[in-house]
Amino acid sequence: MTRRKLSADEVALWRKVTDKTEALDQRSTFDPEAYAPQARAKDHPRPKPDFGKLNTQFPPKPEPRKNTIHLAPSLPDQLRRAPVQMDQKTFGKMTRGKIKPEGRIDLHGMTLDRAHAALTKFILSGHASGKRLVLVITGKGKNRDEGGPIPVRFGVLRHQVPQWLNAPPLASVVMQVSEAHISHGGGGAYYVYLRRRR
Repeated sequence: MTRRKLSADEVALWRKVTDKTEALDQRSTFDPEAYAPQARAKDHPRPKPDFGKLNTQFPPKPEPRKNTIHLAPSLPDQLRRAPVQMDQKTFGKMTRGKIKPEGRIDLHGMTLDRAHAALTKFILSGHASGKRLVLVITGKGKNRDEGGPIPVRFGVLRHQVPQWLNAPPLASVVMQVSEAHISHGGGGAYYVYLRRRR
């Protein structure tokens, strides 16, 4: 590749630029070492480890942090871990689907407000009439989360019903809540064992 020769105009322009420039004084140039802050003791590099004396034992496990965040167990796990408030033998029969519920309510397709009112009325009237075991059908729920910034819970009624049953006014008449046996709806329904009338 051959070099292009400058035109007369370009040479004239270059001379104008060089005529106005001054030579740089090497002594007045910026010296970064002169302006750098002095290193403090903690800024000194750490000594390199001596790999000749390498410790082959594993270090002890660190103590668990006290403010560690633990994920809440799933709803079925919470119900399984809940202490049994009723007779163990009856509880075993109930969870195996051997006891027929004396009443049932299906909350499918209801809004939260409507479902809460219907559940409250159903449980209180069931207790008033002396029923002991009722079935509450919530359905397993549909995945309606469309990936937006706010996550949508899977099976809203399924998660909300146990909370309603453990809060006033229902907590005073409900003895035990358990996931229903597969023959009565499995994960989409709950057994609600009511206290005896006084």
